[in-house]
Amino acid sequence: MITALLLLFFSFGQTNTRTPPPVPHSQSAASSGGTTLDPEIATKLLKVRRIYVESFGDDAISKQLQAMVIDSLAKSKRFILTENKDKADAVLKGAGLEKTAQEFHSIGEGTTVATAAGAEHGEVSGNWSGGTGSISGSSNGGFIAKKLGTSDSQASTETVNDARLAVRLVFTDGDVIWTTTKGSKGAKYKGASADVADQIVKQLLWDLDKLESGPKQ
Repeated sequence: MITALLLLFFSFGQTNTRTPPPVPHSQSAASSGGTTLDPEIATKLLKVRRIYVESFGDDAISKQLQAMVIDSLAKSKRFILTENKDKADAVLKGAGLEKTAQEFHSIGEGTTVATAAGAEHGEVSGNWSGGTGSISGSSNGGFIAKKLGTSDSQASTETVNDARLAVRLVFTDGDVIWTTTKGSKGAKYKGASADVADQIVKQLLWDLDKLESGPKQ
């Protein structure tokens, strides 16, 4: 009886200390820009070579943003842009806006100088002769004060454009394989629309480079 209990206890300990099986490599996540991607999605994203840019909208601002994105994609030399949606590996869809605001700036400075001065003088004299006499006196005083001030102020109004764009890349089977949202108030040598379009394309290229280089060992 004792021997049977020992054998049962020994077998139970072996069962609970068994090491779990390793996770297959195919189930590991692909990393893109710090964001975890499903391996299937990452594979589809790396296959994209020909892109069709869908209309962002019928208004003037949406058309301008779409044109800027197309121009930035073409300059990247990474993709083939096509007007034939059926030939594209993926479709880039987006929605954006651009608003204009007036910012008022005011700068002012001033200088003030004040001076004050005062003076007082008094005099008493007497004259006595034969038991009689007289006393006379005089006094005078004065005060002067001055205050001088100058001021200078400047005011200006600046027109600020703020563009925002959200895009998604859709594979031929309808899967969304990449998304990003960017905003800009313009750069040194470009307007807000051109700058936000460049940011979108740079982010896409950066994410693709991260996928191609693979996870760091």
